[in-house]
Amino acid sequence: MSSIVTDQGIVHYETYGQGSPVILLHGWLGSWNYWLDTMEALGGDYRLYALDFWGFGDSGKRRERYLIEDFVDLVDQFMSRMGIVQAPVVGHSMGGTVALSLALSQPKRVRKVVVVGSPVVGSSLNILLQLAGYPWIAYGVWHMPTLLRWGIRLFSPQITREWRRWYDMQVKDLSRTTLQAFFTSIASLRRVDLRSNLPVLRLPVMSVNGVGDNVVNPNQAAIIGRYVPEARIEMMPRSRHFPMLDEPAEFNQRLNSFLKN
Repeated sequence: MSSIVTDQGIVHYETYGQGSPVILLHGWLGSWNYWLDTMEALGGDYRLYALDFWGFGDSGKRRERYLIEDFVDLVDQFMSRMGIVQAPVVGHSMGGTVALSLALSQPKRVRKVVVVGSPVVGSSLNILLQLAGYPWIAYGVWHMPTLLRWGIRLFSPQITREWRRWYDMQVKDLSRTTLQAFFTSIASLRRVDLRSNLPVLRLPVMSVNGVGDNVVNPNQAAIIGRYVPEARIEMMPRSRHFPMLDEPAEFNQRLNSFLKN
């Protein structure tokens, strides 16, 4: 386990491989662990850094807010502390929104962006996730942990084909998340709308989307294709919200191809 200390709290990360750096960012209620297979597959060519956002995984949890802009600042600080001047940034779900936002606010930091099932517009989130951003709903759900775990278990097969593995990881990650991080992060994500800013991007962006994604509407790929000058769209026909779990070999091959070109 590795970590750096910032003024805003501890940032936990894991690193693997040799070569040029690549930053990996997880989604809402997740952790670095979702990138384990990808790190092992690409570690021969890259030095991969998988971070835990504040409030999630093993990173610090003493903050009062966990907004998209806070996570952008986290990645920027992490790269500074690690001496990484510029790197590709790969993000799943909320992590992809953070990656795009970093490229827009700190373009010299980012060589390429990969978004995986990520909302460009917050209204693309499943309605249940949007509701989780309201404090009174989040508070009620949070204080009924058995019901929450039951709901996650019920919907698991709709979220990923590898639902048994995902469910085990999700329950573990949920136990390391705070109520404040739970609802403020998804509320921030719900308010996102990056469409008007995307045309200024002057770097390659790849959008990877599962055709069967029930968490973030796959039409976000079309928005990337419409607004980003250097866009590459990859639709994964057998994937839902987690292409790196549903089609790992194909996902890693497409990611590696994009990073190398």
